[in-house]
Amino acid sequence: MTTLIEVSGLRKLYRSSFGQPKITALDGIDFQVREGEMFGLLGPNGAGKTTTVKILLGLTHATSGSASIAGLPVKNPESRRRVGYLPEGHKIPNYLTARQAMTIFGRMSGMDSATMRTRIPDLIERVGLGMKWADVRIKKFSKGMTQRLGLACALIHSPKLLLLDEPTDGVDPVGRREIRDLLREEAKQNGVAVLLNSHLLSEIELTCDRVAMLRNGKVAAFGTVEELTRKSATYKMVATPTDDSLVAAFRETGAGVERVNGHMVLSVSDVPHLNALVDKLRASGGMLNELTPVRSSLEDVFVDLIRAEEVPAGGTPAERDISQ
Repeated sequence: MTTLIEVSGLRKLYRSSFGQPKITALDGIDFQVREGEMFGLLGPNGAGKTTTVKILLGLTHATSGSASIAGLPVKNPESRRRVGYLPEGHKIPNYLTARQAMTIFGRMSGMDSATMRTRIPDLIERVGLGMKWADVRIKKFSKGMTQRLGLACALIHSPKLLLLDEPTDGVDPVGRREIRDLLREEAKQNGVAVLLNSHLLSEIELTCDRVAMLRNGKVAAFGTVEELTRKSATYKMVATPTDDSLVAAFRETGAGVERVNGHMVLSVSDVPHLNALVDKLRASGGMLNELTPVRSSLEDVFVDLIRAEEVPAGGTPAERDISQ
């Protein structure tokens, strides 16, 4: 599978006032985004997300390290020819109509008039605006409609890479689902890579294949949503019966046992420990109905990561790379 974004050892230092140390916005981050992949970039304010996107767009330059798009270094303007970008809080002149705005974006991307005549109506329908709004001035659009139009403008030239900053901001729940479906379609059917930056972690969890969480300019956690949210040593067990003697027998092995709404939540040291508990259940004449790993939400993982304390002076922030 082709790699669309390649970031390696990327560092960015900003100058500060006289006598003060430089500000480290990025401190050697690495990640890749593949063709057809939905990739989430997360982190608190000041973590380095915006700086990363600016470097990819050529709006600022890295202090060291490298970044490339479709094999071309980001300093080469040609690397951005097939990139679609939707910034947060984008502004399109409100005296334009949707069709006029999309035409301008298409022309800036080198599209011919014949292609735009078919592409514009198709996109207006796909983003959920409807052709009845094609020739209405943008000043009459709601925030959600303006956001849909911004996505259409980003897609007008059939990009191979989409950089999206809060793409569902101001969009209602039905609209958010429609946008998710559209992005998945672009990824799966057209091989478009999507780099998604959003504070709506539930959207990231529903949409993205892999996620990188930034903290203090570093990649503090990286992996699939499943890998990041899975509590590998915690399991939900539904069994009958679950009497006090069975709970006591489980706890004698060193397992943590908590009864919750008719089932047990087990904290074990490893898989063999879990198998030993299942053996005890069956030896007691019990029946196992369900055994599943307990997952956190992506929001839980994010909050825990941000709240994590730094190690003592001389060390580095506690980091977790789920992919290794």
